[in-house]
Amino acid sequence: MTPTNPGPAPVIRPAQLKEQPTAVVHETVPMNALRDFFGRAFGAVMGAVQQQHVQLAGPPFALYRGTPTDVVDVEAGFPLAAPFTNPGGVDTAVLAGSLPSGRAYEAMHIGPYESLQQTYGAIMARMRQDGASPGEAMWEYYLTDPGAEPDPAKWQTLVVWPVA
Repeated sequence: MTPTNPGPAPVIRPAQLKEQPTAVVHETVPMNALRDFFGRAFGAVMGAVQQQHVQLAGPPFALYRGTPTDVVDVEAGFPLAAPFTNPGGVDTAVLAGSLPSGRAYEAMHIGPYESLQQTYGAIMARMRQDGASPGEAMWEYYLTDPGAEPDPAKWQTLVVWPVA
C-alpha cells in the first residue's frame, strides 16, 4: 500500500436501508476543521444521550449533504436504539435526527480518511453502471477509533450512499 495505491478496490454492494433514529450536531464546517468538529460533536452527543438513557445502536457517523467543497454541510453523531428527544428550553447543539430508509450502495473503505474520495468514486461508478442516481446525502460510519488504532492504513470506514 502506498499513498497513490491505497489498497484493494472496495467491494460495493447494494443495500436496503431502514430508517434509524439518531442524535447529532449539525453545522456547516470548513473541511480543515472537521477533525475538531467531530471531537466536539461526538462528545456532546454522547453526553446528551447518556442523560436521556438512550442506548447507542452503532458506531459514530457523519452525514454529508451536497457536494463537499472547502466547506461541508455535516451532521455527526450516533445511531440510537430509540428516538432522542430534543431537550425543551435547553440551549444545546444536540438534535434528534434520523438516517433515511431506502435503496443505497455501501462500501468498506480501509485506509486513511484522506483516501475516502477513491471509495466514493468507486460507488459513483457502480451507481452509473446500474443506472442509479446518487442521493443528495451520504454518510460514513467510523468503525475504527484512531485513538485506539494509530495506523491509518488499518482504519475501517463504512461508506453509505443512498440513491435518489
